[in-house]
Amino acid sequence: MALFVVATPIGNPKDISERALESLRGAELIIGEELKVLRQQMKAAGVNGIALEQLNEHSDARDIEHFLGECRAKSVALVSDCGTPGFCDPGADLVAACVKAGVPVHAVPGASSLMALLSVCGVRLEKFLFQGFLPAKADLREAALKELARETKAVIIMETPYRAEKLAADLAAHFPTRRCVVALNLTQPTEKIIRATGKAAAAQMGAVKDAEPIVLILPS
Repeated sequence: MALFVVATPIGNPKDISERALESLRGAELIIGEELKVLRQQMKAAGVNGIALEQLNEHSDARDIEHFLGECRAKSVALVSDCGTPGFCDPGADLVAACVKAGVPVHAVPGASSLMALLSVCGVRLEKFLFQGFLPAKADLREAALKELARETKAVIIMETPYRAEKLAADLAAHFPTRRCVVALNLTQPTEKIIRATGKAAAAQMGAVKDAEPIVLILPS
């Protein structure tokens, strides 16, 4: 049949499109990263009675093969924990498998933390380097940050809430005088946009707890 790559809200549950709802309600199977989060998403969207399965960093080639078989036989929707799937998440592997097998893949676009950040940053960017998530291991993370500090283009970094404090320290250490735009909890009531140098931004980030950050670091 087909795989529908469906964007879901990054924070505010009202940021879901009519087409996304239509795609989810018309699916025979919905695949997400974590079942607990997926159930919450579907409850908020009013989507009921549809089979739910998970595809995440712990999934392997056998799981991809299983889901490929489902996509061949059914109308399947793929979502991530928030935002646009297939981008910095394991859903990309399923999309690749479907493309290789000739299974139709359809984009159902919507919320994206990357595009939301770019829309409010107040800077016209012709090009930028998207780093995504930094490595978790300390030595690899340090090496990546040193390389990014030498980058001449603008850089965008994403991070999980439980490593937000570490990211603040990284900004202060590696980009102390670089202008940054730090977006915390985009679209949520606790949304905060910080426009400051890396060192100053790090100090302000400490006042926001359990925040999900995405950061634009401007060229020096």
